Amino acid sequence: MTKKTGPSLEWCVVRLSDDENWWVDEISDKENWDADDLGIIDPKQFLHINELLDSMSEFGLDSQIVDDAFFTFEIKEELKGGKIKLVRVRDSLLKAEDMLFALPDVLDEEKGPYADFLNHVSQIRVTMLNELIEFAETYTQEEMEEVLSEKHNNDFLEGRRTHFSDELIAILEFVPDGFAIDSDLEGDDKNEEDEDDYSDLEADLVEVSDKEEKLLPDEDLKWDEDEDKEKEATPYEGGAPDESA
Repeated sequence: MTKKTGPSLEWCVVRLSDDENWWVDEISDKENWDADDLGIIDPKQFLHINELLDSMSEFGLDSQIVDDAFFTFEIKEELKGGKIKLVRVRDSLLKAEDMLFALPDVLDEEKGPYADFLNHVSQIRVTMLNELIEFAETYTQEEMEEVLSEKHNNDFLEGRRTHFSDELIAILEFVPDGFAIDSDLEGDDKNEEDEDDYSDLEADLVEVSDKEEKLLPDEDLKWDEDEDKEKEATPYEGGAPDESA
């Protein structure tokens, strides 16, 4: 099995799909990876995911498990057809100063680092739910996984691909039907008006390297917010799905 420090996984070519997610089109390690329906989490999506993970810190989130779960990539060059070539970097995803793409380590889907990570954050999410909601009986991880599995199966039957970012956010934001969490208690403002407001992140996005800013135009992935173009239609806004659109 290829390890994170192995030489074979060095680059991948990605494309932006109509579903506003990035998908791997070609990958250097063809022996261990199948590029068909292989998604990759883009930097802005991970900013949102990282905010959700941050709220788990007080409940015992292990940052090493997070780092071990992903291969990290940075932008190398723009290719024809709107595709982008990414190259491997060995940076910590949580501590990196540059904006990185994150490819989950699913070489072993059942017992690999990403599977361990999903189990870890699922346990913490259930702990948070039981802390913040007064259930008649303790809510269990099995109950949460049953609900999410049913949704995943429905998406599959309806021909919808489940992207890694959707899978992960579904866990990190999970609340059982019929219940609600006080946003002040959870430490994450979830009102519809602010949910997708990334204005506080723009300062970080502006600091992206000149190389990345040049290679990744605004219409593909908006590193910098241009107020004059906010009303123009763009194929991608990044981050969590915008349900209000």
